Amino acid sequence: MEIIKPFRWYNKEEIEDLADTLLIEVESKRRRRLPAFNLAEVIADYLDLGIVWEQISGDKEGEIAAMIIPTEREIIINSSIDESNEGFKQSTIAHEIGHWILHINHDAVHKFIDYREQGIDLTLKPFLCRSRQSSQKNEWQAQYFASCLLMPISKLKRVQKGRDLTNWKHLYAMADELGVSISNLKTRLIDLEWIMQLNSSKRLYLGSKGKLLMNESLQR
Repeated sequence: MEIIKPFRWYNKEEIEDLADTLLIEVESKRRRRLPAFNLAEVIADYLDLGIVWEQISGDKEGEIAAMIIPTEREIIINSSIDESNEGFKQSTIAHEIGHWILHINHDAVHKFIDYREQGIDLTLKPFLCRSRQSSQKNEWQAQYFASCLLMPISKLKRVQKGRDLTNWKHLYAMADELGVSISNLKTRLIDLEWIMQLNSSKRLYLGSKGKLLMNESLQR
C-alpha cells in the first residue's frame, strides 16, 4: 500500500468543499470561533500534525520550502524562511495540510506506523515542496486547498463588507484581517473572479462575480 495516493484530479469546487468541511469539523470541536491568525497551526494541531522549523538543504531541483513526513505526522518548514512573515508562514503550513488531505493515504500511514511499532524498519521519502510555485498538479491542488482553507468565501464576504475590491489599501486591510499575504489574497480573488488585473498593470478591475457582489452590498 502506497503512502502517496495515485494522482487524482480534483476540480476547484471539490477542493473548496473539502476545505470548508474541514473548517466546519474543527469549528464544531471548539468552544470559540477559529482565530483569524495562526489558523493553519490550529488546523494542523487538530489533525495531529506537528510543525517543526529546520534547515532544509536544496537539491539539484532547487530550494525546498517545506516538506511533510506522513509517517511522522510532521510538517517541516525550512528555517531560512522569514518566520515573521505571518502570511507566508500560514500559507506554507496550510499548503502542507492540503497535501495531507488530498494526497496522503491515511490508512497506509497507520499501517506503516503499526509496522514500525512492531520493529519493522521502514524508510520513506518525504513529500517535498519547492519555494517557487510549482506547476505540478499536486502542488497546484495543495496551494488551492490552502487558499480555500485560509480564505473561505463566507469569511471573504464578511471582511469585504464596506470595502472596495479595486482599492489596494482596502485589499491590504482585508489581508491583515485574514492573516494572509496580499499576494495570496489577490490570487484568491482573481480565482473567484471577484477582481481582474490586466497584464502587468497594478490597476485592479472588478471581475464578473465581483460586480454582482458589490451590487448586492449596495442593495443591503
